[in-house]
This record gives sequence, structure tokens and C-alpha cells, in this order.
Amino acid sequence: MHLNLIDYGIIGTYFAISLLVGWLVRRKATSATIFLHASRSLPTAVTTIAFVAANCGALEIVGIASASAKYGAKTLHFYWIGAIPAMLFLALFMMPTYISSSALTVPEFLKLRYNEATRQLSVFCSGIVMILVSGISLYAMSEVLGSSFGWSFTQTAFPVAAVVFLYVMMGGLTATIYNELLQFLLILVGLLPLTCFILRDFQGLSSLLDQLSPTMRHTWTGVPLFSPASPLDVIGIVMGLGFVLSFGYWCTDFLLIQRALAARSVSGARSTPLWASLVKIFFPALVVLPGLAAAVVFRGQKMNGYDQTLPRMMMHYYQHGLLGLGFTAILASLMSGLAGNISAVTTIWTHDIYRASFAPNKNDMHYVSVGRLFTLLAVLLSIATAYLALTYGNIMDYLQFLFSLFNAPLLATFLLGMFTTWVTPQGGFWGLLIGIFSSIAHGVGVRLRWIGYGSDMSANFYGAIIAFVCCMTVTLLVSCVTPVKPPELLANLTAENLTDQSIRTPRMMIVLAMCAALICIAMSILFR
Repeated sequence: MHLNLIDYGIIGTYFAISLLVGWLVRRKATSATIFLHASRSLPTAVTTIAFVAANCGALEIVGIASASAKYGAKTLHFYWIGAIPAMLFLALFMMPTYISSSALTVPEFLKLRYNEATRQLSVFCSGIVMILVSGISLYAMSEVLGSSFGWSFTQTAFPVAAVVFLYVMMGGLTATIYNELLQFLLILVGLLPLTCFILRDFQGLSSLLDQLSPTMRHTWTGVPLFSPASPLDVIGIVMGLGFVLSFGYWCTDFLLIQRALAARSVSGARSTPLWASLVKIFFPALVVLPGLAAAVVFRGQKMNGYDQTLPRMMMHYYQHGLLGLGFTAILASLMSGLAGNISAVTTIWTHDIYRASFAPNKNDMHYVSVGRLFTLLAVLLSIATAYLALTYGNIMDYLQFLFSLFNAPLLATFLLGMFTTWVTPQGGFWGLLIGIFSSIAHGVGVRLRWIGYGSDMSANFYGAIIAFVCCMTVTLLVSCVTPVKPPELLANLTAENLTDQSIRTPRMMIVLAMCAALICIAMSILFR
């Protein structure tokens, strides 16, 4: 089936509305605070949806669906083990420190807690990851639409990149966040009918699970405790995914923290990841279920890569009109990830590099203009890095590889910095640097087949564990022989030095967090 005029009209209307949002917001983007940080004035409902939508890029929609077709129900671990616990930890324990520190960006927090060298190292690493993830979104669009309809990379990536550049350039973070609301709505409307059609076709979830092979049907059954040579094992899932990669992504990724900090109140900023976690619990119905069904529907058929799972399922179940809406949902998800990373990398380049090191005393409009130039540069680099994603056969494997390189050691640096007062600036810098190098060395060893694992995902999980342990070990050792930062310079930068008494944990937050945790436990047991 091919798209017709109705389908193209739906996609074109979405592009037009995205540009309209940027044009309407552009008049308000008159200062660096508004353009780069949305002036911290958005309602909690808006920041919550934006928090979820910012994650609904290549990682969430195309990546999870393809991973489900490849790994089966074990992909559910990316939610109930690899997302919800970290989001709850962020809301309850880390957001108070982020807020009280008054840091405008995650790298700026590292400067305040450690030193300028640590900030610059984190900016360098974060910038690389964000640009590469943006490239993944562009690659995913060309892969999905190109393979389905014969569109070339130029026909898919360049028009989408142009639309994203225009609305981010015009409205900055505010335009990005409000477009994420539209994108999230389209994702729900475009994917929910597919879930309903699948459940109707298979006459329920239990019937679908019965038609899957035992290795695809269960999340824990048959998974060895410790066996790196197996596709997945318990240690890799719990420690590699559930702790290091999950906490490293949800608790330190500036793209996500930026949305929470854009809330107009302290309670709104803390509630953002908490409410988002309740939404994420049920997201597998939209993205994991189509992947599981694809393993049955296309059994024995040749698939040109697992990343084709979601578009092929839409072409199998949807008619014209709904097909256009479904593909618009895919485009919206990929544009959400692209725009979010472009906006975030523009902020850290402008605020943490240009403003901090080259032009600290310019007027606001100067930084807005520079931010718009950085937006163009980020889009061009994203197009260039899209070609790197071609070397991986599965988007989820590639994303977890990137996170294991940089986010894993960064997590150790943040945890030691936030929850201890005796870790030193030199310890933080050298620990982060050695942690990154150890992760890169492990990745090179895997690529050259010097180190063997049962799957790319298992290699990513264990690579993250190695990087985390190396970073933490070096940080502790260096801190033993270097001077500690004076206590007066640590006020509001560690959990035990918070002086703002207004940042307390409301009882309702604790109740909601417990409910989310119990639902995750129940789901894990149900699908074990």
C-alpha cells in the first residue's frame, strides 16, 4: 500500500502546524532566558507531556518496536526496570538538588559542584551524544519512509530537518516544548488504533503471547543469572539496564532535566518526572505490542531490518487516512527526538561554552542570535551523523551503545557529587575522564571481537557497568589524595547541604511514587 493524497495532506498539515507554533512563539523569544530556558514559566501539565514526548523519538517509537520484534517481551524491561525506578529516583531525590543549585543546565551544576574542567568535559560528551541521537532520528526517518515508499535520504531527512530548524530557530525551547505537546497527541492518535486492531485480530493479549516462542514470550523465565555469552542475563538487565543505563539517562540527561526545570514552580519541576512515570508505565501497549505481533504476523517472511517493524505493521492494518495519520505519528516521534536534542545542544553550547568561556558579558539578544546560529550548526551536524547509524542493524542497540559510552560514567560522577561532600573536584574530573575512556576501550574490544557477548544489547549492558565502576573507583581514589571543596561552596549542591527549606517532599508525591513502583512490580511478575 502507498500513501495517497489524503495521507500526504495529513503529513503536510502537521508540518504547517509545527511551523505555525514556532512563528507564534517567536515574538516572545526576545531574551536568552526565554529562548534557551523557556523562562521557567510553563505549567506542570505542559512540562510533563514534554518530558514524555522528549523521550518519544527514535528511542521510544521505532527503537522499542524493533527491539520487541527482535528480543520479544524482554523489551518490557526498558520500561518497568529501565525507566520507572530512575524517574521516581529523579523526582524524589535528585530534582531538589538540581532546583536548589539554581543551575540553568546540567553541565553548569557540574561546574558548581566540581570545577570548570568537569563542566567542559561533560559538555563535550553531552554534545556528542545529542548530535548522534539527532542523527539517529534522521536516519530512522529515511530508513522507515525510504524502505516503505522508496524515498531517498534527501527526500526524507532534509525537509524534516528544515522544518525542525525553522521552528526551533524561531521559538527556541518554548516552541520545541509546545510542539512536543502536538507530537505527543499525534503519537497517541496514530498508534492507539494499531493496538486496538492487533488485540482484535489476535482476540486478546493472551492469545498473542501463546503464539510467540517461549524465548519471546517471557521477561524473566529462562534468563540466566550471569551469562554474558547469552543474549541477556539477569545481572546485565538489573545492573546494566535497570541501574547504570537507566539512571544515567533519566537522571542526568539534560534534554529531560531541561523540561522539568522549565516548570513555573518547585513542586511542578519535581512533579514532572513523577507524573511522566505514571504515563510511561502503560506505554508498552503502544510500542511493545506491535513488535510482538510483528513476530507472529511476519513469521517466515523476509524483513529488511527490524527497524521496519512499526511501518510494516501500519501498512498491514491501516487504510488510507489512518495510514497517513500513523506515519505522521512516526514522523512526529522522530521530529520530537530531533528537535529536543537540537534545542538542548544549542542551550549547552550557547550557555556552557560560548557564554561561559568566550563572551560572558554580552546582551541578551546577542545570545539569542548566537543560539540561532548554533541551531543551524547542530542541524547540519545531525545530518552528517545520520550516516553513522547505518553501521548498526538495530536502532535500540546503537542508542544503548552510545549511552553506555557517556551516560554510564556520568551517572557515577553525579551520584558521588550529589550525595557526598568529600568527593573532590579533581576526583570528579579524572573519574569521569577515565570512565569514558574505559567505556570506549570496551566498545572497541567488542567491535574488534576481542571481547565476546551473546548479543549487542548484552555488550552494551556490561559496557555500562564497567564504565560506571571505573569512574567511581578512580573518583574515590583521586579524592583520597586531593583537597576537598570548602563546605561553604557546597551549599545547595549536595543532598545534605540543602538550605532551602521549601524543597520538601509532599506526602502525595511519596504515595504516587509507591503506586508507580507497585504497578511496575506487579507487571514484572505478571509477564515473568
